[in-house]
Amino acid sequence: MTERRYDVAVVGAGIVGLACALAAARRGLSVVVIDRDAQANGASIRNFGFVTVTGQPRGKVWSRAHRSRAIWDEAAREADVPVLQRGLWLPVRRPEAAAVLEAFTATEMGEGCRLMTGEEARARAPQIIGPQTVAALWSPHELRVDSRIAIPRLAAWLADRFGVAFRRQTAVQTVEPPRLVTSRGVVEAERIVVCPGDDLVSLFPDQMAQAGVTRCKLQMMRLASPGFDLPAPVMSDLGLVRYGGYAALPEAAALRARLEAEQGQALADGVHLIAVQDADGALVMGDSHHDAATPDPFASEAVDRLILDEWRAATGQPAPPVLQRWTGTYARGPQADLMAAPHPAVRLALVTAGNGASTGFAFGEEVIADLFQET
Repeated sequence: MTERRYDVAVVGAGIVGLACALAAARRGLSVVVIDRDAQANGASIRNFGFVTVTGQPRGKVWSRAHRSRAIWDEAAREADVPVLQRGLWLPVRRPEAAAVLEAFTATEMGEGCRLMTGEEARARAPQIIGPQTVAALWSPHELRVDSRIAIPRLAAWLADRFGVAFRRQTAVQTVEPPRLVTSRGVVEAERIVVCPGDDLVSLFPDQMAQAGVTRCKLQMMRLASPGFDLPAPVMSDLGLVRYGGYAALPEAAALRARLEAEQGQALADGVHLIAVQDADGALVMGDSHHDAATPDPFASEAVDRLILDEWRAATGQPAPPVLQRWTGTYARGPQADLMAAPHPAVRLALVTAGNGASTGFAFGEEVIADLFQET
């Protein structure tokens, strides 16, 4: 059985696949999205839903994050996706971290952000600025959605608004332009975008292996309401040596040295703090990073304790009871993304920096432009 022929077929219905589908549909092209699962179940929903601009690596990725945030604003409004929080609080406890923030605000990346003393920050956000805070960065650029709601609603909006077709519970077995052989028959498309997420073996595995892409496991938790509204998502000192926009600054070297001496295990486990709040008041908190070809599915209690300890140190607040724990996996590589052309009519597209929610919409536009050979 052969389906109708589409202008563009997208393999994968995670955030990058949906971004590519949106970019193509906005050109008036007919689009089909093919996914092996019945609903979104991977990295695109096992995350914070935190669209982060501040701290993204300088240059291309930072610009992508700004563009993606703008698209999120528009798409969320049209797709009835609630924006639960806006902005970012980043309180720090060490003078070395304050020096990184001062250097950051002096760059173009700090435009619109405000650096405060601990006392100034506590006056504005007393619930989440801990007693050890020596400085805090406020950024207005971020927004946060609940990924469990956002991804399905984006897909429904693409179908209703643009006529994008979805083929669920369908595995793509081979890509032979203009044909895709699937577990439910043949689909024909003039151009094809493969967005495999962390499936690094089913389609074009050689290209992903050559690019050094592996899989990364993270740990996250949902906690009971702390009894107050989180004024914005919260990060901490550890994020300054993990997010490239801060970590690449010369001032970050002294902070890293101190963190290695004081929180070496947290660095070894790739722990940094992000805390956001759901509509019901529950906190979503994480995370950690461990690379492996096949990550095991087991969460470490010791790693979770490191995350909870960082929350207490950053905010001065006790950690509420844990309601849920989970692990997620995503594709990670030495570059921010992988865009390859295994065939003139095919693009292989992955965000490989763990920031798909933050940069995926802009990356999707770039992929579609490249597929149609635009500059």
